[in-house]
Parts: sequence; structure tokens; C-alpha cells
Amino acid sequence: MTTLRWHLDGSAIRLSGELDRETLLDLWQQRTSVMKQIDVIDVSALDRVDSAGLALLVHLRQIAQEQGTTPRFQGITDKLQSLITLYNLQQIITAN
Repeated sequence: MTTLRWHLDGSAIRLSGELDRETLLDLWQQRTSVMKQIDVIDVSALDRVDSAGLALLVHLRQIAQEQGTTPRFQGITDKLQSLITLYNLQQIITAN
């Protein structure tokens, strides 16, 4: 069974494992509290992301913005970048 793991590291959330529709429920349920004071969303240790996972990344960014920060993404892999481009989200999910 695949899983999604995350931990908070100061002002960063570090995601690892697989971020897909089968694994994202726990993070989804805790998203508002998890995203408090987050400046960096580190996706470098994610092995797989599907469209549902990508939607969650967009939503996590939105939650952080509503709380007053605009987090940057760190560790975007080529596979994830391809998915971001496919869904035309280059302006939303950036490493800047």
C-alpha cells in the first residue's frame, strides 16, 4: 500500500511518498491547520502525483494565501512539471 507522508519543518511542509486520490485524505482533512505559517511546500520527495494530488497542491497554496503568505514550491521534478504544464498551472505552482 502506498502512502503520503508529510512533516512540518519550521515554515516548510515536506511531502513524501505518493500524492494521489488514494492517499491525500488525511492531509486534506488537516489542510487548514497544517498550512499555518508555511512559506515552502517541498515536493522533492514525492514519488508520484496525480491530478487529484495536483489539485491539492493548488488548494494548499490558496489556503496559505488566505492566511497571508504565498508559499513557493521546492523540488519540482520533471514529471511533476509535465503535469503542471499539462494543466496550464505554471503561473500558480512555481518554484519562485
